[in-house]
Amino acid sequence: MELAIAHETIARWQFGITTVYHFLFVPLTISLAMVVAGLETAWVRTDREKYFHATKFWGKLFLINIAMGVVTGIVQEFQFGMNWSRYSRFVGDVFGAPLAMEALIAFFVESVFIGVWIFGWDRLPRRIHCACIWVVAVGTLLSAYFILAANSFMQHPVGYRIDSATGKAQLTDIGRVLFQKTTLVVVFHTLTAAFLTGAAFMMGIAAWHLWRARRGVETDGKRIAVMHSSLRLALVIAAVAGLGTAISGDRLAKVMFEQQPMKMAAAEALWDTQAPAPFSIFSVGDVNKGRNSVEWQIPAALSFLANGDLSSAVPGINDVARAQAARFGGAPQDYIPQIFVTYWGFRLMIFFGMVSCAGALLGLWLIRRRLWLAPEHRAGEDEPPKLMLTRDRELNRFLTQWCWRLTILTMGFPLLANSFGWIFTEMGRQPWVVLHLMRTRDGSSPSAGLGTQTGSLIALTVLYAVLAVIEVGLLVKYVKAGPDTAERPPGKDPTWRGPSEEDADKPLTIAY
Repeated sequence: MELAIAHETIARWQFGITTVYHFLFVPLTISLAMVVAGLETAWVRTDREKYFHATKFWGKLFLINIAMGVVTGIVQEFQFGMNWSRYSRFVGDVFGAPLAMEALIAFFVESVFIGVWIFGWDRLPRRIHCACIWVVAVGTLLSAYFILAANSFMQHPVGYRIDSATGKAQLTDIGRVLFQKTTLVVVFHTLTAAFLTGAAFMMGIAAWHLWRARRGVETDGKRIAVMHSSLRLALVIAAVAGLGTAISGDRLAKVMFEQQPMKMAAAEALWDTQAPAPFSIFSVGDVNKGRNSVEWQIPAALSFLANGDLSSAVPGINDVARAQAARFGGAPQDYIPQIFVTYWGFRLMIFFGMVSCAGALLGLWLIRRRLWLAPEHRAGEDEPPKLMLTRDRELNRFLTQWCWRLTILTMGFPLLANSFGWIFTEMGRQPWVVLHLMRTRDGSSPSAGLGTQTGSLIALTVLYAVLAVIEVGLLVKYVKAGPDTAERPPGKDPTWRGPSEEDADKPLTIAY
C-alpha cells in the first residue's frame, strides 16, 4: 500500500512539474503569434518601418517561446504512456482523439507555415508572407482548443460509453467532447488569460526600453518609436483581455459549481453548507480545519459567484464528501482534496491576474490624462515621441520612479496566475483523474519501478532547469539588443532568387 502511494505521488509530481513548466510557454506562444500577425498586417497595410521592426523583434521572442513549448509539450504527452498507462488504457479511445487531432491538424499546420514564415521574408510577396503567420496564429489557437477539450473531458466526462466486455471507455460522440459547455468556457478563459500574459510580457519589455530612453541610455529614435507603439498596444490588449478573463472566470465558476461542487467548496474552504455563502478574501489560520483566526469575507458573494444570486446555498466540503462516499464507497475524507492548495491557489490566481489588468487600465488612464507617455507634439516616423509626464514636479518624480518599475514588475504576474490556476484546476478535482470514473491512484503505471520514476523525475527536473537557463539567456540577449532598426524591409513583391555561380560548389542542404 505504501509503495503504491509512493508510485502515485512521484508520478503526480513529475506530471505536475512538466505541466506547469510547459504552460509557461503556451500562453506566450498563443498571444505573441496573434500580436506578430497583427503587427505584420499593420506593416503590409501602411508600409511604416516601425511596424516592420516591431514584427521582427517580437517575432524573435515568439520563436524562442514556441521552440521551448514544443520540446516540453512532447515530453508531457509521453508521460501518459510512461507513468499513467492504466489511465491511458481506460480512456485512451476518448482522450486520445482530441490529442491526435491537435497533432495531425493544428501542430502540422503550425510547423509547416512557421518554417515558410521564417525563411520567406525575401522570397514571398508581403501579403502571402503575412498570411503565413496568420495561419500559424490560428494553428496555435486550434492546438489550445484540442488540448483543452481533452482536459475538459477529465473535468466533465461526456460523449463516451463503458464497454461491458473490456470495462474501458469508448468514444461515442466526438462533437460532445469538443463542444461541451465545459470546453467552451475553459477555452474562453484560457485564451483571454493567454492574451493577458502576452500583453504583460510586451508591457514589461517595452517599458524597460522606454525607461532606458528617459535616462538617456537609449538614443535610437526608431527603436524608441517601436517600443512606444508596442507599449500602447500591449496596454490595450491587457485591459481587454483582463476584463475578458474576469468575465469568463465568473462563467467558469458557475460551471464548476454545477459540475464539481467539491472544487467550489475547496476553493473557499467552505466546510459546511451555507445559504447565503460568503466569499473569503483573505484568511489567517489553518483552512484545513475550517476555523481561521482572522478572515475577511464578502457576505453572499460566493452564492452569487456560484449560482448568480445572493441567496443560493453552496454545499460544504463535509456534505459533498459524505455524498460521494455513499455513492462510490470508502470514507468521506477520501474525497477531500488538499484544501490549503486549492484555497490559496484560487486566490493567488485571481490576485495576480487582476493586478495585471488593473495596471493596464491605470496605464491607459494616465495616457488619456496625458500624465504618462504624452507626446508634446506628433512625432514623425523617425523621430521618437517625447516621454514627458506632467508639469507637477512631485507627481512627475513619483510617476517616473514607479510607473516604469511597476510595469516591468507586472510582466511576470500573469505567468504566476496561470500556474496557480492550473494547480487549482487539477488539485481541486482530486481524488479523481477522470471525474467520477477513475481515481488518480488507479491511473498510474504498475510496471514503472520506484527507482525508474524517481530517476526520471530528477532527470527531467534538472533538464528543465537547464532549459530554463537557456530560455532566459536567449530572451535577455534579444530583449537587450532590441529591434534591429538598421534592417531594411524587403521589397513589396520579392522574386525567387535561384542558385548563383557562387552556390555551385556549396554542398546541398538536402539531397535524395
